[in-house]
Amino acid sequence: MSEVGNHAGNNSGAEARRFTRSQHSGVLSTISKRLEGYPFGSVAPFILDHTGRPVILISDIAEHTRNLVADPRVSLIVQPYSPDMQVTGRVTIIGNAVRLPDKDTLGPRYLRYHPRAETYFAMHDFQFYRIDPVRVRYIGGFGRIHWAEPEAYLCPEGPLAMQESDIVAHMNTDHSDNLRAYCHHVHGVETGSATLLGIDPDGFDVRAEGRDLRFEFDASVNNAQEARQALVALAQAARDSSPIR
Repeated sequence: MSEVGNHAGNNSGAEARRFTRSQHSGVLSTISKRLEGYPFGSVAPFILDHTGRPVILISDIAEHTRNLVADPRVSLIVQPYSPDMQVTGRVTIIGNAVRLPDKDTLGPRYLRYHPRAETYFAMHDFQFYRIDPVRVRYIGGFGRIHWAEPEAYLCPEGPLAMQESDIVAHMNTDHSDNLRAYCHHVHGVETGSATLLGIDPDGFDVRAEGRDLRFEFDASVNNAQEARQALVALAQAARDSSPIR
């Protein structure tokens, strides 16, 4: 049975993926078409798909889109803000940008994480692009610097991606009390409302009154049954730790 904790595995690729799942915006670097050979950086909200590949929603007329259409080689650096940015963890995903054929498959997931993008999502000139990693650079702190190959960074495809929407709807409709209990038990956050944004093989995300909280599974879950076992185990742990029985 998978349980929930706050540590990543020993594999640097898995650590990098888990780290990246906790963030939802980064800096996208493309190769400039206007200024040949120069890098061009832009702010990029993103989600990860279930395998760990970043997915961005961008306009056909944006500078970075024109760049990556001409040359799909890109990088995405992901790092949370800190007063001392040199000591915080960060991940750089270097890869090739691929336009996705439709917006329907990942659209609901993307909009749960980025609801303000709904207007852009409805426009015909905004499209999803996925970054297929070539290599991943992970800096987990002082002296923890690693390169990871795609096979070490990515999760295998599994049925959980197709089952995610049903799990999200079920938890938000029938188990909002458990979501609030998770926030208190794992993060010490008391909240009057909590919404499950998404669940993936590494964990899940909850929005608690405007604040996004990440919950990690100790071991990967591959399907709805394994996800249910992990969520039930966490609910039991939250009840056991509560001073009110």
